[in-house]
Amino acid sequence: MTHEGGRPKLLPPGVGIAILAAALFGVSTPFAKLLVGEMPPVLLAGLLYLGSGIGLSVLTFTRRKQSAEGRLTLKDVPWLAGAIFAGGICGPVLLMLGLRSTPSASASLLLNLEGVFTALMAWFVFRENFDRRIAVGMALILGGGMFLSWQGMKGFALPWGSLAIAGACFCWAIDNNLTQKVSGCNPEQISAIKGAAAGTVNLAIALALGARLPSASILAGALFVGFVGFGLSLLCFVLALRHIGTARTGAYFSLAPFVGAAVSLLLLHEHMGAGFWIASILMAAGVWLHVTENHEHEHTHELMEHDHRHVHDEHHQHEHSPGTDLKEPHSHPHIHKPLVHSHPHFPDLHHRHAHPK
Repeated sequence: MTHEGGRPKLLPPGVGIAILAAALFGVSTPFAKLLVGEMPPVLLAGLLYLGSGIGLSVLTFTRRKQSAEGRLTLKDVPWLAGAIFAGGICGPVLLMLGLRSTPSASASLLLNLEGVFTALMAWFVFRENFDRRIAVGMALILGGGMFLSWQGMKGFALPWGSLAIAGACFCWAIDNNLTQKVSGCNPEQISAIKGAAAGTVNLAIALALGARLPSASILAGALFVGFVGFGLSLLCFVLALRHIGTARTGAYFSLAPFVGAAVSLLLLHEHMGAGFWIASILMAAGVWLHVTENHEHEHTHELMEHDHRHVHDEHHQHEHSPGTDLKEPHSHPHIHKPLVHSHPHFPDLHHRHAHPK
């Protein structure tokens, strides 16, 4: 349990949002499976991403006056551009190259590497805090996902195609960690830009390879699944990055294969053997370790200036310029004065401090 503004919270907001991101993406998987028989995988990937970009762009446009989110600025461009290049261009291209020579079962197993790479990069490159409890929880969640993917495999090799898929996962890990750097900005805008960029690249690749657009009904279905399963999921993912950091968000997002398998069980009447339930137990144990985390110690907030959606809690006691809309929550550039205190916290926008070894 954590506290926000003196009120007890049974579940930190970032945790629920991260699980929702995984659920939305997982639910889209069986629907994408139904669509993949209607078109080549690379074309479907392009349409799913494009549906994400178009849907979120419309959402951003219609909500621009009501939004209380911080805006992207020039200093955010390098981080976002790097995320788009790694996750929206390099990642999909490597994945498509890898899928050409890799069995689907092996590919499913390899895709779990995204969570591993994301966490390792967050912990050891970007110095995000973790302890043994979080590491074990991450291992259990990812282990459950890998066990779930392993079911039905007759063999596993590591040819060049598999290395390409692993490279795609590494690119998406870079994407996740760079996106965390801009997660205080408008998540709808960030997600719309990323979806549009990835969709354009994948669609261009598909058309260059000779693919043709499907019928209007199939096209509309793919765009809708992309908006819900990719767009809204990415929107929640960015929000979760803001609240609980990259590694923990990646861990919860690794629940997506379990959600997809559960929906397939109900929707497609696929058989789930003992492996499904073993994976469920592993993932549930990992989630429990993360949800029951209580990281509290005295820490120092350095002088910092940034812009993001906020209310005037203990971290936001600042002055306002004339003309600032004081209705909460709101967003404006503000300065955090140095502060030393102790309370339960996650590696969010305000708690990226060092920890004694």
